[in-house]
Amino acid sequence: MSARIYHERQVAQLCALHALNNLYQRRNMFTKKQLDGYCYALTPRVWPNPHRSCLGWGNYDVNVIMYAVEQLNCETIWFDRRRDPHCLNLAEIFGFILNIGAAVSLAYYIHLPGVRNRHWIALRRIEGNYYNLDSKLKQPRCIGNELKFLDYLRQQLKPENDHELFIIVRRQRQQQQQEQAEQQRWLRPEYRPMQEESE
Repeated sequence: MSARIYHERQVAQLCALHALNNLYQRRNMFTKKQLDGYCYALTPRVWPNPHRSCLGWGNYDVNVIMYAVEQLNCETIWFDRRRDPHCLNLAEIFGFILNIGAAVSLAYYIHLPGVRNRHWIALRRIEGNYYNLDSKLKQPRCIGNELKFLDYLRQQLKPENDHELFIIVRRQRQQQQQEQAEQQRWLRPEYRPMQEESE
C-alpha cells in the first residue's frame, strides 16, 4: 500500500466527513463546521436539524454529502443496485461513496442488538488500484484492479446487504453539462438509454 494514501480514522459519528476527506484525499477538505453549516443551508432550522444528529455529533445524511461535493464541482448519482456494476464506465467516475448498515455500540465495545445505524465509506482508485477507505479500518484496504473492484461492488450490492452506492462524477464545463446528463457518461455506452434521433 502506498504511504501517500490519505486516510482519516473514525471519530464520533463523523463518518460522512471522513468519507468526503478520504474521497478527495485531503485533510480538512471539509470540516465539521462546514458540514454543520450545510445542514442549515439545506434546512434553515435552529433545532432539530433533519440532516444531522440532534446531539451535534455528526451522523450526516446523503443531502449533506451531495451538497458538499457540489462545492467542488462534482455531482452525486444514486446507483440502482438492480443493475450489474459491470455497466459502469469507471474512466468517467471520480469515486464512490457506499452507505451501509452498521451495528450501534456504546463506547465502541458494547453492541446494541437490533439497533442499526448507517455508515459512509469512500471507495476510490489510487495509483492504478481501487481502495476501501473506510474510516473504521486501521488503514486503507486494497480491493484491486477494475475487474476485482466491480466484483466487489456486486457483492456489496446484494439485496441482503441493504447497502446503497453513490457515484461521484466531476461536472463538465457549463456548455457541456446538458449533453453529459443526457449521455450518462458514467455508464458504458452499451448501457446508456437510446437518444431520440433529431428530425
